[in-house]
This record gives sequence, C-alpha cells and structure tokens, in this order.
Amino acid sequence: MSSDVSLVLFPVALGIVMLGLGLTLTVDDFRRVATYPRAVVVALVCQMLVLPAVCLGLVLVADLRPELAVGMMLLAASPGGSTANLYSHLFGGNVALNITLTAINSVLALFTLPLIVNLSIAAFIGSDSAIGLQFDKVLQVFALVLVPIAVGMTVRRHRPRFAARMQRPVKVLSIVVLVVVLTGAVIGIKDELAATVGAVGLVALLFNLISLAIGYAAPRLLRVGHPEAVASSFEIGIHNATLAITIALSPALLDNSDIAMPAAIYGTLMFFTAGVVGLLSVRRGGGRVGATRPPARTA
Repeated sequence: MSSDVSLVLFPVALGIVMLGLGLTLTVDDFRRVATYPRAVVVALVCQMLVLPAVCLGLVLVADLRPELAVGMMLLAASPGGSTANLYSHLFGGNVALNITLTAINSVLALFTLPLIVNLSIAAFIGSDSAIGLQFDKVLQVFALVLVPIAVGMTVRRHRPRFAARMQRPVKVLSIVVLVVVLTGAVIGIKDELAATVGAVGLVALLFNLISLAIGYAAPRLLRVGHPEAVASSFEIGIHNATLAITIALSPALLDNSDIAMPAAIYGTLMFFTAGVVGLLSVRRGGGRVGATRPPARTA
C-alpha cells in the first residue's frame, strides 16, 4: 500500500470506528461512574498504571529490539476497544460498565498515550530520534479520536432514532474499511511480520493473558461483583490494537512498520485468549454463554 493511499485511508478508517463508538455513547455513560465507583477506579488504575508497568517489565526481560519495545508500550497505552463490549455481553459481564470504561479510557488515552509513547521512544530508541508524537501529531490523534466520538454523541443526543438506525451500517462500514486497510498494511509488511512473530509473539501472548487476569483479579480482591470484574477483564485485556496499528503505520504519525508488529500479533491472539477466559468466567459465575445479567451496584 502506497504512503499516499495509507495517509488517507488510515485516518478515515479510525475516524469511522470512532464515529461508530460515539453513536453508542451518551453523557450518562460518563456519569455512570457514580454507579460503579469502585469498579471504575480499579479498572482505570490497572489500565493506566499497572499494565504499562507490566508491559515494561516483559519488554525488558525479553530484551526486545527498540522498535518492538516501543510497539509493545504503544499497545499497552492504547485503551480498550469496542470488541470488549461484545465479549462482555457474551460471557455475562456488565456491559454498561464496559461502555463507561470505554468512554473514559478513550478520552484519558489522548493524554496518556502520547506521554508513554514518547517516553518509550526516548528510552529505547533515543531522544534524538525522528520518530515520535510531537505536539502537532498529538493534535492529529486528538482530532482522529475525539472529534468523531463527539460528532457521534451529538447525533445520538439530537437524533436518537437516526443514530440507532445508523449504528449497524456504520459498524459494518467500519469493519469493511478496517479489513481492507489492515489487510493492505499486513500484506505490505508480511515478510517483516513473519520474521517478527518469534521475537515478540510470546511477549504479546503473555501481556494479553496477564492483562485479562489482572482485569478480573484486581476488582475481585477489592470486593467488586463478578459481572463487573468480567467487564473489567475484557476492557483491560482487549486493547484497541487497531488504534495502535493506525498510529504506528500512518505516514502522518509514527510511520514505522516495526512498531506496528506487536499490535498486529496481539490483535490476532486476543480473540482466542479472550474467548477461553470468557468460558472460564462463565463456569466460575455459574452462568451460560450469551446469558444476560442484571447490573449490580458496586460501592
């Protein structure tokens, strides 16, 4: 895929995904923090502080080469994706909590992601590197993520029926665009990807499993209910690999295929590991796949 084409398609793909997310959000999703304060705080602390530290430890132990190390840290800094909502619904999680966490994480990541990425580039590649998310690039990420979400939320607020009708078409369109764009990107880096799987595959798998485990165990240790812990596990364990790949490959942002490798591998693995964890959570909670649970208040 040529740089001119990807320069246009990557932002368009990400913008469509974020617009679709915005169509599902309301202001109440942000206000719902008061309903699940403990669950939200625990999940956010794990997402923003614990997981980047865990990822850094894995990267250092594995002694990954600099670009792959930065790619792992970019992945760790990425918020949860909308896929977490689907898994939570299938395996008895509190979907309302997922939506709340996705909304908050998407906003907070606009500030934490550039910070973590730039610190990682300075530490692993060097402060004089041409790679990085400088202020103008941070503004581009801000515009790519927050503006479509804000547009979607505005449409949802003023035209709720139209927003409800558009959710499915926008979701289908986002999937089609992402498949086309990411397939083109993967084909363009297939040789590098094949050579990289051995180096970073185990690290990505361990990070995914640890994220899912921490996302469930930390809330339960602090007496958060099982459905909320399941929601937290998927929100924390299913990172937005699409966002990480877009930032890494977009010519207007990092424009580095090596940095995209960990997210590309992680994005494939997480669908299988999350499914296994979901089945285990159903057995632990005494439910069944696809069963819905009434939301429980969490102190």
